[in-house]
Amino acid sequence: MIGLAAALAAVAGAAGPAAAVTGGSGPRGAADSKLTLTYQAKVVHLTCGPAGGDHPRPVQACATLRDIDGNPARLKSGDAFCMLLYAPVTARVQGTWEGRSVRWQQTYGNTCEMARATGVLFQF
Repeated sequence: MIGLAAALAAVAGAAGPAAAVTGGSGPRGAADSKLTLTYQAKVVHLTCGPAGGDHPRPVQACATLRDIDGNPARLKSGDAFCMLLYAPVTARVQGTWEGRSVRWQQTYGNTCEMARATGVLFQF
């Protein structure tokens, strides 16, 4: 069983986060923050400055993004326990953060692992 868990962890970690936050040409500001977050067939839009869109917790999601300067690769994983069930899910963020282009995706072993790693951002 431990061997299986190690193999699954290796497969889940092999994908690694893919992130790009590139400089924009215009002035930077929170009003220039418009992101689309997706996983499985679920899609939400998030704006920050002021917080809005159809994300169920836009204020908390924007606060999380401010803490990591709009770069989801900087998210710190939580400490929840997840079952060793391999049902891969890919989380994606794309749009602009303070005028900079953002494109990020990460594949997790299951939705519990995604929720643990991304917190409020993908709680929809």
